[in-house]
Amino acid sequence: MGSAWNNQWNVGSAIIDSEHRNLLAMAYNVESLIGEGNISAVTDELEQFEYWLCEHFENEEEIALAIGFDFARNRLEHQKLLNEFLRMKNKLMSNGDRLSERAAKRYAHFLDEWLVAHIVKEDMLMKPMLQTHAYSFLPDHKAKPEAPLATLAWNNRFTMHA
Repeated sequence: MGSAWNNQWNVGSAIIDSEHRNLLAMAYNVESLIGEGNISAVTDELEQFEYWLCEHFENEEEIALAIGFDFARNRLEHQKLLNEFLRMKNKLMSNGDRLSERAAKRYAHFLDEWLVAHIVKEDMLMKPMLQTHAYSFLPDHKAKPEAPLATLAWNNRFTMHA
């Protein structure tokens, strides 16, 4: 399993830092469930992870825009991660009632490694601007003109079944 949360990865926002910790914990849980071979639990956890990943991307972008941070590079990284996550999720689940061992091994460290690398390389760039605001800073929801495509796609999954 991956490394534990390191407080040096805090970017200076209670919302973002909390979501990063929670996503990392969920990634560890997926790794654990993969190891147990419980496909039903893995499927459920991957669906939850995907939902919270999209929520996090939306929250992070809203905060970045509210503090005046140029989020274009992060947005591209988020789109790449979501695409890779969906590709790996589909591969992982492609064997029906059993997990693909090769896909499971590949996935086992992907989320942990990507999350930590993304936090350290991309999200840390926001830290100087975030430190000029209270740690509990909440943006004005009008700062963000529209939800990212990933979140819109997730939300549309529910309206299609309504």
